[in-house]
Amino acid sequence: MIAMQYGFTLPADYDMRIIDRRIRDKGPLLDGFPRLRFKAYLAARKQDDGFQSAENLYAPFYLWDEPEGIDAFLSSPGFAALTRDFGWPSVQTWLVWHAELDADLRQARYASREIETIRPYANLAATRDTAIAEARSRTGALATVVGFDPTGWKQVRFSLWATLPAQTKDAQLYAVGHVALPRKHVDL
Repeated sequence: MIAMQYGFTLPADYDMRIIDRRIRDKGPLLDGFPRLRFKAYLAARKQDDGFQSAENLYAPFYLWDEPEGIDAFLSSPGFAALTRDFGWPSVQTWLVWHAELDADLRQARYASREIETIRPYANLAATRDTAIAEARSRTGALATVVGFDPTGWKQVRFSLWATLPAQTKDAQLYAVGHVALPRKHVDL
């Protein structure tokens, strides 16, 4: 599996209802996308009653079964339209060490993401094992994904939550607008 995220930092006075509308209209279009385990449509507001974000953000997070899914998506007309509307993003990817998914990801209302540097010459196996143990201890999470980027030596910890998690100093919190799932999980 491969995790992927790109993001757009939006102006402080940006009308975030535009993002809400985009998620509402475009979110269901990725239900059943080949090789996609899930896509969480994420946004954060600089001025929000629920939690603080340093910036207005639109930053979807994906979990792919295979790299061909990433290629198909990034080569799609949908991604071309996104880049036309918001610009050319840097796409972060992580090889997945651990992914634990609840049966009903559609209950997710919040997400948290932490990225930290893996120090040079770190014992990668021990780093992985510690990250997996920490991920398994996240009680209440509907999904937890842990992965690493061997190009930039970064580790990601991502979780989906039904209720607002405690905000930590290093975590970026997001509101979840929609979770796209494989067809077998879509309510008909």
